[in-house]
Amino acid sequence: MEIFSGLRALFKKPTSPTAETARSAEQEGGPPLVDRRLRKRLNARDDLRVLVIDDSPTVCAALKKILRSAGCITYQALDAESGLEMVQTEKPELIFLDIVLPRMNGFSALRHLRRDPATRDIPVIMISGNEQATEQFFGSAIGADDFMKKPFSRSEVFARIERLLDADLVPRRLVSAATATAATTAAPAPNAAAPNR
Repeated sequence: MEIFSGLRALFKKPTSPTAETARSAEQEGGPPLVDRRLRKRLNARDDLRVLVIDDSPTVCAALKKILRSAGCITYQALDAESGLEMVQTEKPELIFLDIVLPRMNGFSALRHLRRDPATRDIPVIMISGNEQATEQFFGSAIGADDFMKKPFSRSEVFARIERLLDADLVPRRLVSAATATAATTAAPAPNAAAPNR
């Protein structure tokens, strides 16, 4: 009998860590944790206008396919200068912005967006293949709303968008103390004297 019990234990289907975590949370009196893959995804409203600024046609095509599957209208630019022009003409409601771009980089483009009253409230998700956390920190310090590392999955794209959705399922900026401080220190006071050079 011990042999059968040992074999049964060996071939027993393991429980998932998520199920274990949910059970332990319930036993401790807390609400059960729900695996993000098991809960219903909250999508942005149909016809959301999204601009993808990335110098890789492959990344642009992948994001375009993912976003269009959720009913988004997508635009793409292969450099920051074209992207900034498209922001003025197409009026996107969300921007995916690569950091490493030819000529003007993504950080410079983000500064342009945040300084312009017409574009400063558009949520921006920075994307990069670099694993350095300093890029994420610097991006948030100058006004990025989120950061996504390449390669990314479909579920990650939707999770990043979902974080920014308001009650009307429209992405909105997440204004934190850091971004508010950075915005006020980036713009000189109206009566401040110009520095000597």
